[in-house]
Amino acid sequence: MKNSFILLICLIIFKFSDAQELPNITLKSTDDESVSIQELANTDTIKVFSFWATWCVPCINELDAISEVYDEWQDETDVEIIAISTDDSRTKKRVIPLVNGKGWEYQILLDDNQDLKRALNIAVLPYLIVVKNGEIVYQHTGYTPGSEDALFEVIKKHSN
Repeated sequence: MKNSFILLICLIIFKFSDAQELPNITLKSTDDESVSIQELANTDTIKVFSFWATWCVPCINELDAISEVYDEWQDETDVEIIAISTDDSRTKKRVIPLVNGKGWEYQILLDDNQDLKRALNIAVLPYLIVVKNGEIVYQHTGYTPGSEDALFEVIKKHSN
């Protein structure tokens, strides 16, 4: 009985220590191209998926802050930022003008039905996930100035 209990605890720890895989969901790009999230993420380079919306001020602040250092990040780690808009059908028409106005050089995907957001159980924006080889290695909710520095440390740790 004692051995069974220890085995059960070990299995639970092992299961929850596994990195979470991304769901098999296809989103649209701003050019109306279909993009498979799993195919996009299943590389050995670091991908950062930033979930945001046009009405979310902290989201925009976070993407602006990352934009200022993005070139340096890419030079050092070859990271790619994918900004996933969770704007619904009423507000998604604001996405492209906002992105163009900000000059963000991220790949922009549209999750207007919020399928990916629901599949990942995202309740609060902004929400970031860091992915390597198709597995989520880091998740973060919210934004405060300077948290992009902590994010870059995570990126550097996993880019080796």
